[in-house]
Amino acid sequence: MTLPAPLLTSRPLVWREDGAARGLRHIPEETAIALTYGRATYAVMMATPADLEDFAWGFSRNEGLIAAADEITACEVVVRDIAGEVAIELRLDLAGAREVALWRRQRRLLGATGCGLCGMESLEAALAPLPALASDLRLDAAGLAAAMAGLGAGQTLNRQTHALHAAAFFDPERGIVAVREDVGRHNALDKLAGALLRAGIAPARGAVLLTSRVSVEMVQKLARMGCAVLLAVSAPTGLALRRAESCGITLAAVARADGFEIFTHPARIVIEREAHVA
Repeated sequence: MTLPAPLLTSRPLVWREDGAARGLRHIPEETAIALTYGRATYAVMMATPADLEDFAWGFSRNEGLIAAADEITACEVVVRDIAGEVAIELRLDLAGAREVALWRRQRRLLGATGCGLCGMESLEAALAPLPALASDLRLDAAGLAAAMAGLGAGQTLNRQTHALHAAAFFDPERGIVAVREDVGRHNALDKLAGALLRAGIAPARGAVLLTSRVSVEMVQKLARMGCAVLLAVSAPTGLALRRAESCGITLAAVARADGFEIFTHPARIVIEREAHVA
């Protein structure tokens, strides 16, 4: 079997006030992707079948299974037929010490596009302390806003479907250096983490941009990546704010054409002038 395309073409019946006619619509594919280590399934995620190696490395890094790119020693993409649907298995092998540590964790999860903490073995594991990020990074507010405004140019799949999330990395010296898309916002961030890890780009050098809301698992992934600045289109949750505050992440959100709101650790974002908003 061949790897499925990330987009499909559909011919929906389009109704408008002046009548109905067949239209043309590109829609994103959604595929069951199993991440296996030593041929044992660790997670099954529903994701867009694109940038699979980035997904493998980023998921592994954000799960704490690896810390460096070379700790994955092999990655095989296997396409399978499951009850008439295409499914994908990412067969990963870890370096010896990492493989031993993995099976001490005894963790299983069944993932979905809207789920980021399913299957944690305890409440304590779900809310474990995050790495403290002490960063002297300073980013210009106008530069961040311009980067967010330009993110759409890098969303090649979403421009055709209007149905995918994006996660991007903004380097203050080079602009946006990587964009990854997926039907799942968690998957998009994992793919971005993998792209940076494989390219040797340090997340501490810039900011992550998200087209989604900021729930707690997004903050957790960012902390494990080692990135101290996050800017998102939608609002954060209360728990996300508390976790960002406690681990030292600058969380800015509700990005619009005229600016954004900074909720935690605002000193990293340089603002020329501050106005009072009632």
